[in-house]
Amino acid sequence: MDRALHFIEHIVEEDLGQGYELSQLRFRFPPEPNGYLHIGHVKAICINFNLGERYKAPVNLRFDDTNPAKEEQQFVDSIKENIKWLGYKWNLECYASDYFDQLYSWAQHLILEGKAYVDSQSSEEIAKQKGTPTKPGTNSPHRDRSIDENMLLFSQMKEKKFKAGEYVLRAKIDMASANMLMRDPVMYRILYKTHHRTGDDWCIYPMYDWTHGQSDYIEEVSHSLCTLEFKPHRDLYNWFLNSLKLNNLRPKQREFARMNLSYTVTSKRKLLELIENKIVNDWDDPRLPTISGLRRRGYTPRALRNFVDSAGVAKRENIIDISLLEHSIREDLNFSAPRVMGVMDPIKLTIMNYPQDKTEQLEGEINPEQPELGKRSFPFSKHLFIERDDFKETANRKFFRLTLEKEVRLKNAYIVKGESVIKDTKGNIVEILCTYDPESKSGSGTEASKRKVKGTLHWVTQKESLSAEVRVYDRLFNISAPDQNKEVDFKTYLNPDSLKIIKAFVEPSLLSASPGDHFQFQRLGYFVLDKTSTKSHIVFNKTVGLRDTWSK
Repeated sequence: MDRALHFIEHIVEEDLGQGYELSQLRFRFPPEPNGYLHIGHVKAICINFNLGERYKAPVNLRFDDTNPAKEEQQFVDSIKENIKWLGYKWNLECYASDYFDQLYSWAQHLILEGKAYVDSQSSEEIAKQKGTPTKPGTNSPHRDRSIDENMLLFSQMKEKKFKAGEYVLRAKIDMASANMLMRDPVMYRILYKTHHRTGDDWCIYPMYDWTHGQSDYIEEVSHSLCTLEFKPHRDLYNWFLNSLKLNNLRPKQREFARMNLSYTVTSKRKLLELIENKIVNDWDDPRLPTISGLRRRGYTPRALRNFVDSAGVAKRENIIDISLLEHSIREDLNFSAPRVMGVMDPIKLTIMNYPQDKTEQLEGEINPEQPELGKRSFPFSKHLFIERDDFKETANRKFFRLTLEKEVRLKNAYIVKGESVIKDTKGNIVEILCTYDPESKSGSGTEASKRKVKGTLHWVTQKESLSAEVRVYDRLFNISAPDQNKEVDFKTYLNPDSLKIIKAFVEPSLLSASPGDHFQFQRLGYFVLDKTSTKSHIVFNKTVGLRDTWSK
C-alpha cells in the first residue's frame, strides 16, 4: 500500500490539477560547494530526487558556486560522489557560474529599469541604514544616482577598476518593508578571489538571492524546494522574477522543515570548527553527521533513505531523535550483514578436557535472516578468548553467563562448565579453566546437544584469531541540542568518550574482508571495515549496538 502524500507532493498534485503538465515538472538539488554534505542534505536530496522518480521528471544537480572565498573543487567532487552513493542520478550537472554572463546582463536590465543602483557605502553603513524589524530603514545617499552613472559604475566594477568592498550593486525595492530582506538587498559585491571554475575572469560575484531564482528559471525548474530559513527570501525570489518580466514557466519556491538531529550539529561552520580544533579528524570522521562520516561509520544508502522517509516531510522545525537513525541502520544491517564473532575485552578460557593438539571446523549461519546464504566455518580448539564481562567467579541467580560450577553454551560449539580460575600476583583473574561435554556439539543431533542452558557466549580461538583495532564511536555530544543555547559554546557539551580504541580479536574469516564490508559481531553490534584497514593492521568501526543503550 502506497504511503500518504506529504505536503510537498500535495502542492505538486494541486499544480498538476491547475494547468501544469507532467512534462513541465523539473526539480533540482542546489548545494553550495563549501563543505561536505550532511544528514540535513540527505533529506533535501531525497525530497527532490524522490519527486523526480515519482513523476518521472528530471532533477538537476546545480552547484551554487558564487562565493570563491569558501568553495573548492574537492567539495564539488565529494558532493557528486555522495549523491551517487545514495543511489540517485541527476539529469543535468549545472553551476551558477554557468550563468554569470546572463545574470550580469539581467542586472544591467534592472539598472536600466531604475530597479537597481550602485552603492558606495561600507557594509557597516548599509547594515546600520537598514533599520530594525520594528523600525524602517533609511535610503542610501546613492539611491538616486542616474541610470547612466549606475551603468558606468557597474561596468567599472566588472572591469576591476575598484577595490574589494568599495562598491556594491543593490536592488531598489522598499527600505520600509516589513521584510528586512526587501530593504534594498545587495545583488553584487566585488571580491578578488580565484574561482574554482572561472578562475580570475570575474571580480564581481552575484549574491545568493539574485542568483537562485534566475538559475531556477534558466533551468526551467518548476518547484524550487528549500528549507524553512529561506521562507522570508520567497518575497525577494518572486520580486526578482517579476521585475525581469520573464515569459516562460516561472519556478515556484516552497519550503519544508530542515533535518535537525539530536546529539549533533549540522552547521558547516561548526563542523569546520570541530575539524580545525582537532576535535575530530576530518569531514569523514565517523562521529560527524556528514554523509561521508556516516558512510565510514557503516551507514548504508538504504538506511539513510529509510530514515528520511520515517522522519517525514514537515512544515515546522523539530528535532529528530538520533535513535530513529540508529533504528534504521539496525533494521537494514540485521537483514544484510553476515554474522561473525569478535571479542572486545578478551580473557583466556582453557577447556581442560579438550584434546591439546586438536582443531576442528565448526559451522554457523551466515545470516539467519537469509538462510539461502548457507553457512560459514570457523576453527575451534582448546584455548579460546571470551569477553571478560561474560565471567564472574561468584554470581547471583540472575547472571546467565559463565561462572564456577555453572554451564553455558559456546556459540555454535559445545556446552562448557566453569571449574576454576588462574590469578596473577595482584589477584586478577587471567585465565578461566573449564570442561566441556563432547556430546553437546551444536547441530549434532545428540541428546546432549539438545540440552537447554540459559547462557550462550561468543568466543574466538587464541591461535587462529586475528588481532584487530576496533574504534568504538558514541554520540559526539552529551546533550540533545548542543547548539540551542547561543550563550554557551557548543563545544562545552562534547562527549569525552565519543571515541574509544580497543584491541580486539576476531575470527580468521575476516582476513578476506574488504573496506566498507559490514558485519554483525554476534552479541555486540554492527561493525564496518574501515578504509584504512590492511591485512597487517585490521581496523573496524562500530556502527551501532544491537539495541539502544544510550538512555541506560
